Amino acid sequence: MASPALGIIGSGMIGGTVARLAAAAGIDVVIGNSRGPDTLGELVDSVGPRARAATAAEAASTGLVVVAVPLHAYDRLPVAEVSGGVVVDAMNYYPERDGHIGALDGGELTSSELVQRQLTGATVVKAFNNIDFRRLGTLARPAGAGDRSALPVAGDDGAATARVVELLDRLGYDAVELGTLADSWRSRPGTPVYVQPYFPGEPPAGQDRRTWFFETPGVAVPAARVRELLATAVR
Repeated sequence: MASPALGIIGSGMIGGTVARLAAAAGIDVVIGNSRGPDTLGELVDSVGPRARAATAAEAASTGLVVVAVPLHAYDRLPVAEVSGGVVVDAMNYYPERDGHIGALDGGELTSSELVQRQLTGATVVKAFNNIDFRRLGTLARPAGAGDRSALPVAGDDGAATARVVELLDRLGYDAVELGTLADSWRSRPGTPVYVQPYFPGEPPAGQDRRTWFFETPGVAVPAARVRELLATAVR
């Protein structure tokens, strides 16, 4: 039986990388963004025949959708279409980009709890937010590989979280369940598990940082190390 399609809202670096990994794993992907299907031709061509361009609402209707857009757009996501489905929240809060959100600045909510309040009929699970797009694409490995990396996952619903863990496995990653959406701050920007562990240190002196970013292979971060890093996070 063919796998259900994976929806992706967001045509940027993370969304595009997830689409490529999914297509490589034999999963059809439905990609939507705020600008419409006509703007997605280049991305769809790069992903291949398993991808098709759609509206954000169509992508949201797949039942399992990865949302990888700037957080400031969270209140423009298609609420009705994701109802009854699982939303994989790959978004991060960057006040300098998103503007200040009082509930997040004050620690009343995590960004995923904010998204869950908006998407009342869906079940939100946090994933894909702690790794840069380049390493996300290059570190994927088959199940059982000795150099397989892990990514943290947070959610309030066990069945929904299990679906996302299964998705990560198919895309080439182990998963470390860190707790509920209220606990998901442990993988936010600035925490020990965010981005840096997947890099082999800093670029050599004199090397162009952008070139180094694209050409440097990632470092495997196994599940045990991810657990250690999550445990050392301080709010």
